[in-house]
Amino acid sequence: MNAAPLPLAAASTSGADLLLWVAIPYICLAVFVVGHVWRYRQDQFGWTSRTSQLLEHRWLRWGSPLFHLGAFMVIAGHVVGLAIPDSWTEAAGISEHAYHSTAVWAGSVAGVAMVTGLGMLCARRLLNRQIRLGTDRSDKLLFPLLSATVLLGITATATHNVFGPGYDYRETVSVWFRGLFVLQPRPEAIADAPLLFQLHALTACLLFAAWPFTRLVHVWSAPIGYLARPYLVYRRRAAPAAAPTAAGRPRSASGSRRAA
Repeated sequence: MNAAPLPLAAASTSGADLLLWVAIPYICLAVFVVGHVWRYRQDQFGWTSRTSQLLEHRWLRWGSPLFHLGAFMVIAGHVVGLAIPDSWTEAAGISEHAYHSTAVWAGSVAGVAMVTGLGMLCARRLLNRQIRLGTDRSDKLLFPLLSATVLLGITATATHNVFGPGYDYRETVSVWFRGLFVLQPRPEAIADAPLLFQLHALTACLLFAAWPFTRLVHVWSAPIGYLARPYLVYRRRAAPAAAPTAAGRPRSASGSRRAA
């Protein structure tokens, strides 16, 4: 009885939906995996984020922490919202209303922090001539794509869940997302989602495809081991021994340097 609607849903899926919500995501995921293997083998010494701290520090001091903290919160929210079914959170005692309220407001704070930090990083790269000249082609692709993905996600949340009547993406976008990873794609689940959520999902797929060829690869080289390594002990260097003079009196090393 429950399996009857599946053939009907599959039959009603258009070719455009199969291209947008099945073919393109799988192509992007394949590029994501193969691209990381290629990058690690061909450019292992470039597996880092090139710092520009010596060229400009004031904007970086605030923009980088805001962006990274907001990004970590946004990623955590997406993992919970997309990868974990709503039945699991309800079984854990979290009601749909509590989850929705927490996700909207915590996600809004994280999104604002991420956008503010990203805006500061982009501004310093555009306004500082030395940093702008040092921007490579991968960064020129990454920053607009990352900005579009983040802004579309915030706009979708604000339009439909903050100022709008509310939209439960866990019943549509999340179902489509999980279906990709269990090799049971459900394009019909996202085909009727609001346009902003669809655009956000597509730009996120393109961001995953560009990931291994940009500075985002440094995410996998985060120094997590620093949290568990032993402390480094620093000791003051011992004072140099006094050098004897011709008269037999010791002369300090500082005095000899001044005499020289």
